[in-house]
Amino acid sequence: MKLSTKPQPATPDARSLPTTLNLTATAVIDIDAAVEGAQPAGLPRFRMIAYTGGPMRIAGWRHPVILDLAGMAIPSQARPIRFGHDPLSGIGHTDAIRVDQGQLVATGLVSRDTAAAREVVVSSKNGFPWQASVGASVEEFEFVKESQKVMVNGRQYNGPLNVVRKATLGEISFVDLGADGATSASVAASANPSSGEPIMDEPNLAPPADPPATPASPPPPPAPQQPVAASAAVEEIRAQAVAETERISSIRRICAGRAPRLEAQAIREGWTEQRTELEVLRITRPAAPAIHATDNTINAAVLEAACMLTAGIANPESSFEPQTLDQASRRFRGGIGLQELLLEAAWANGYTGRNFRDSRAVLRFAFGRGIEAGFSTIDIGGILSNVANKFLLEGFFSVERTWRNICAVRNVSDFKTVTSYRLIGKDQYELVAPGGELKHGTLGNEQFTNKADTYGLVLGIDRRDIINDDLGAITTVPRKLGRGSGLKINDVFWTIFLANSGFFTAGNKNFLVGADTALTIDGLTKAEVAFMDQVDGDGKPIGIMPAIALVPTALSAIGSQLYKSLELRDTTANAKFPVANPHQGKFRVEVSRYLANAVYPGNSAKAWYLLADPNDLPVIEVAFLNGQESPTIETAEADFNVLGVQMRGYHDFGVALQDFRGGVKSKGEA
Repeated sequence: MKLSTKPQPATPDARSLPTTLNLTATAVIDIDAAVEGAQPAGLPRFRMIAYTGGPMRIAGWRHPVILDLAGMAIPSQARPIRFGHDPLSGIGHTDAIRVDQGQLVATGLVSRDTAAAREVVVSSKNGFPWQASVGASVEEFEFVKESQKVMVNGRQYNGPLNVVRKATLGEISFVDLGADGATSASVAASANPSSGEPIMDEPNLAPPADPPATPASPPPPPAPQQPVAASAAVEEIRAQAVAETERISSIRRICAGRAPRLEAQAIREGWTEQRTELEVLRITRPAAPAIHATDNTINAAVLEAACMLTAGIANPESSFEPQTLDQASRRFRGGIGLQELLLEAAWANGYTGRNFRDSRAVLRFAFGRGIEAGFSTIDIGGILSNVANKFLLEGFFSVERTWRNICAVRNVSDFKTVTSYRLIGKDQYELVAPGGELKHGTLGNEQFTNKADTYGLVLGIDRRDIINDDLGAITTVPRKLGRGSGLKINDVFWTIFLANSGFFTAGNKNFLVGADTALTIDGLTKAEVAFMDQVDGDGKPIGIMPAIALVPTALSAIGSQLYKSLELRDTTANAKFPVANPHQGKFRVEVSRYLANAVYPGNSAKAWYLLADPNDLPVIEVAFLNGQESPTIETAEADFNVLGVQMRGYHDFGVALQDFRGGVKSKGEA
């Protein structure tokens, strides 16, 4: 697959993605004869599974990538079919593209008269197992962290991985090696356009007949095709295809993966084996000592790499090409300053000044708003956003995230109230009568709602930071924005969770009071019994087991003991003997400092909760717009009345309590 990416909010996995990412997707391709009247006579047809919907490895991405077919835009049913994503090596076009059972399926015609098209047809008929690769532009993606799950293309996957939520299909290519080595391809017998009799040769692959010598005279009727002549033409085509295949194999053997660009050029331009060897020797031979001119070409990647190196980001080689890092370190020895960054961007966009005295003009050109900025080559806003995103996530993940371990997560597509239904009722199987007739069941439902809202903040890098040449400002500000987002989601979540006096009640049989509800073996046993005795609307057991013990900080130690210890000893006055711990390893302990914080109504240092796994029966749910669990940061030039750079962070989410049967609250005191 070849993915062209647009600027995206950073994720823990996608650090400065390359402009073009190549990936070979699993595919099954069939090429068969044309059906008379369905397309120009004799053109071979193909069928392919262009993408199976599963995880794929892409260069430049640390973790596997899944293309969400539900979010793929297909501009038209007629898309180009190429060889190895090479625009000069066309093969044909599609006439139908569809998503079928979580797979991208395409059919079409081998309609191009190129060496690549002939090689694909002849090699397929010889039994070569062609596979497919999809070219698409990425518009939106999300990162699924480890221990999280995601449903994509009708299947559930575990993180860590990336999910491309929105993409636009460009083209599909034939490739000789896919991500799945078990894929295959076959060629059916071609059909004779006139008689329908199957023949084993490719139709209409020979060059067209010469035109009539005299334009004024009508063309003579076509002579019947002689089997001998047709066979000779096909043999010649086969010989040419075999020679071309051997030439390409020789080129690939000589290059041996050392020079992929040279290899592609040699195949595309028809180089001989001898010329390829000479070119490979030329680029691989040791260079004699010489004075080399420094490459002073500055682009967005070099400036971004310089910022990351100056900020001391870990493992920069995982985000940038070695030559980019080398150029950034040589050009900006000792690091790059904020003024220097803005000046480099302004110069690339047409600024003619040589210093930072006219700071407003520098900012105008750096952000592509100068007189000559129509020829802008560097987007300083994109560079700052990419750099800031690294530190935004550091701030976001630096605060407590206990909420993420006890809640269910929902993806929403807008800010409207969404309703979910949990089916209950008489859904048990009934005895089937001897006649085999199944009875109709009746299902009731319970409704739960949620709604996403937008939370955000604007912070700025003002004129003092710029004059002081403080590059640290573009790391400190996004850290604050990320931390602010993490604190806000905690504030909203725990405010709603602790306002639960009408949720955990004696009437719902999920609220326990008394001295025997303290967090001990007996108290935990009482809560477990209360949880498992809960029933559905028909009075039958809910069938869900408790899995999580949520405790405040004061109960963290005893919670860990109950979870880890094989026995708990109480030797007070020598009246008690060692007691085995029946709850060892049963309930995972989650600790939150918000449970006992006096600012939040409903707080308690003694109350604790026994909860179900949120994937089974959640007591609380968090909805994220388009599945974006981390905040977004954007950078722009400040307003006219402010000299500087503004950064804004925003996060779209909503929190709501769900099913009261998913948990039991113990007051921990009388």
